[in-house]
Amino acid sequence: METQLIIGLVFLALTLWTWALIDVTKSRFKSTSLRTKWLFVILFFPLSGSMFHFQFSRNQKERTTRKFQPKFTR
Repeated sequence: METQLIIGLVFLALTLWTWALIDVTKSRFKSTSLRTKWLFVILFFPLSGSMFHFQFSRNQKERTTRKFQPKFTR
């Protein structure tokens, strides 16, 4: 029972860490130094860095509105 719990927690931690790394690489930050800083924080502090990233990086990303441009061909 304890082994299953530990394996589950490790799996969740790895999933959160991977998700944070993918989010940093795909997001558009206001400056490139912010992206580098977040990558280092997540790499050196995997669990806590990932949680801090999702909590505090929202205001540091560029927000762009999506434009609806349908291209229908008949």
